[in-house]
Formats: sequence, structure tokens, C-alpha cells
Amino acid sequence: MILKRFYDEKLAQASYLIGCAATGDAIVVDPNRDIEPYLRAAESEGLELRHVTETHIHADFVSGLRELVARTGATAYLSNEGGPDWSYAFADDIGARLVGEADSFMVGNIRFDVMHTPGHTPEHLTFLVTDTAGADRPIGALTGDFVFVGDVGRPDLLEKAAGVSGTMEAGARDLFRSLERFRELPDWLQIWPGHGAGSACGKGLSSIPHSTLGYEKLFNWGFTTDTEEAFVAAVLDGQPEPPKYFAEMKRINREGPAVLHGFPEPDVGTLSRLREALDAGAWVVDTRSAAEFAVGHVPGTLNIPLNRSFNTWAGWLLPYDEDVFLMVDQAHADDAIRDLGMIGLDRVGAVFAPTVVHAWADAGGQLATVRTRSPGETEAALLAGEATVLDVRGTAEWRDGHIEGVDVIPTGYLLDHLDELPTDGELILHCQSGGRSAIAASLLQRAGFDNVTHMHGGWAAWAARGLPSVRETTGVGAGA
Repeated sequence: MILKRFYDEKLAQASYLIGCAATGDAIVVDPNRDIEPYLRAAESEGLELRHVTETHIHADFVSGLRELVARTGATAYLSNEGGPDWSYAFADDIGARLVGEADSFMVGNIRFDVMHTPGHTPEHLTFLVTDTAGADRPIGALTGDFVFVGDVGRPDLLEKAAGVSGTMEAGARDLFRSLERFRELPDWLQIWPGHGAGSACGKGLSSIPHSTLGYEKLFNWGFTTDTEEAFVAAVLDGQPEPPKYFAEMKRINREGPAVLHGFPEPDVGTLSRLREALDAGAWVVDTRSAAEFAVGHVPGTLNIPLNRSFNTWAGWLLPYDEDVFLMVDQAHADDAIRDLGMIGLDRVGAVFAPTVVHAWADAGGQLATVRTRSPGETEAALLAGEATVLDVRGTAEWRDGHIEGVDVIPTGYLLDHLDELPTDGELILHCQSGGRSAIAASLLQRAGFDNVTHMHGGWAAWAARGLPSVRETTGVGAGA
């Protein structure tokens, strides 16, 4: 048996290629939309991708299953569990084989036994993998978003992200029962999860790529919490806010993603095209660093630096039903287009080189800046009543410690709370270390706020100076 793990750092997402060396058959499990790495790996191992499957309808990235079927003609295996609301609308179109509890299928000499493990989602499957050429019991489990290293899948996404009310507690109870079943499997079973640290599909995922069931039984809180009631309370408490685009991902992946046959080549934009886009109210994303953006940027542009968090914030803030425009240097344009495509943002109108900022100024256009304050200056302005301070971290972070008297609206929800923000007097934003509040400052500037300041260093710098703070054990902030 050949096993290869693929990990996308920006999505914190793992997918797997499993092949039978004897027959040359191979399968990809939980593929993302960038299918080229799977094709290259199969070719290098002398394998043919004849099968593809996924553990559930994903909420945090566009599935590559349909793309792989279109490219290779592979047979797709899709969940038949969870009821009609959680069935794949495109299954018949691609001739998929529907599988559920106690089903099995073969990839060469490798057997995949199907377990229905609901909780994270109603249709979720886990695949037990047995290399029948040398064993009669499974070596590992492809657990998707059911069991992670050090954590378990969150059951609140359907309610919080997809708007399916009343599902959180029921999902948590399903998850507890799925774990009770799963723990009866042998301790040697390897755990091959679908995500690692940084994913919003859990709250405490480890960066360790894999584990064993025996180890997780000892140290994963989901297995060590004894009662169902205690588990339900623990799994629902302190989950981070799910990005808004998760609901769109659920819809896209259920209905069937568009087959791209490769990510598109964007048009190269000109200064006049930039003016037209901004005059039309289009979203123009400046991907330079926050520091470069703060020094001088084209008014009306949004700053989302092209780093590991680019996908997440693009999904949080950009529309899916409009063209968006990117300001990015040519060497990284393909990366930016790919990042957007991985979460279904396929409508890129044009790409502008960052030098367009200087061209804008040379043509007589005024550049905007982002003001900054240190934690000490922020404290002085707050005590003097000269400024309003707003925490733009997550609600769970705010509860763990925040500036006394300062409320929280997470960055991704700011556009929903514009009428609550002051337009006169200084508005100082802060997050944990400065990254999110820089994005938030650009977002509010785009929305017409000219009183925005960004606190340099964020909460970490404030706490390091020993400045006053409080911790909430109950209650929520404005963004909850």
C-alpha cells in the first residue's frame, strides 16, 4: 500500500492519495480544488487515479472531487447518509456510487470499510483502510473532520455558518455517540485527519500530522470527557466564529463545484480600469503588507496581505456574486488567483501591479494612510475620553482577556455593525498582534470611516506592558 499526505498550509487541510502497488489502482480522499499535485504524485508512483471520495460535504474549501472525475474518469464514492437535506445534488450526473454504514469498496487490494460518524455534519463518513495483501484488520482511519489530533470536529457549523437552526446540540450529541462507537476500535489504528492547526473546523487542533486511536483515547479531550452532558457543554463552548464563506462552501460542494480545468489567467489591469472599478464600488484588494498599505494606498481599496490568512479573510469579506480585483505583483498573481479559487471566488475581474499606487499618485490622485498608535498612547487616549477602542478579535479571545470597558466585534462581522460605530472622535482598533486590526482598519476606511486608527502590536503588546485588563467568565461581546 502506498500512502501520500498532501497538506495545504493556508487551508490547514489534509488530503490523501492511497494506492495499491500490485494493481496500480489509486484513490484520492478529500481532494481540494488544486488537483495537479495528486496527478503528479500518481504518475510518479506509477498509479492510476481510478477512484475518489470525500468524508463529508466540506465547508471550508471547494472540493476537487468533481474536478478529478472530469479529468480522470475516476469513480466517485459519496455519502448516502444524513437524509435528503445532506445528499449530493450532482451524484447522478457523475455516476457516483453512494455508500454508507457497513459498506465497503476495494481499491486494488486495499479495502475501505465505511463508518457513518455524524456530529460534525449529518452525512459524515470515516473510512477504515485495510491492506488485504498482508492484513485482515485496518491499519488506519481517514477521519475527515470527525477526529483530529488533539481535538474533535465542531458540531455548531450547520447552525452558525449554514443557518440551520437548532442543530448545534443535536450535532454535539451525535458526535458524542460517534466517538463512543469509534473508541471500541483497536488502539493501534492510525488516525489520518482532514485538518491541522489553524483550521476553523475545531478549536484546538494539533499541528502533528497523524496519531493513533490509543493515543487520542488518552489525551484527546473528546475521548476523556466521560459524560454526554459534559461533552456537549465542552464542545460547544469557546468555538471560534466560523467564516461567513463556510455557508457558501456548503452550497457549492453540495450542488457541485464548477469544473475549471485549471485556474484562470486574469486580465492585466490599467490605471483607467482601476478608476472604473473603484467608481463602480467594486472590491479592489491590495495584497501588499499592512505596513506598506498604511504608508500609502489608493482610497477605497481593501488590504488583505497575501500571506497564510489570505484565503480566510478573502472568504470572510469578499462577495461571491461580483467581480473582485487584485493588486498583486506579477510573480505572485497565480498564487492569489489559486487562493481565491480554492474557496470558490472565481470572478477575478483584473489584476493590477502594485506600481499602480504610484501611478495613481503621479496622475494627481490622493493616497490614503492608516494612522497607528502604541498601546501606551491608546491607554492615554482612552483614559482622557478622547477615543473609542474596539477589539476586533474573536469573542472567545475577548472573554479570555480584554481592555476594561472595551467591547468586541470580530473583524469578519464589522460590516454587519457599521451603524453601531462612532463616526466622530477617534476609533482605535486592536486584535491579538495587529494583523486583523490592520485589515479591519482598511475595511472601515473603505466603508467611509475617516476616524480609524490601528493599535500597533495589538493585545499581545498591551498585555506585555502590564496595562489594565479584565477577563470575562460569562456574557458575550457585541459581535457574538
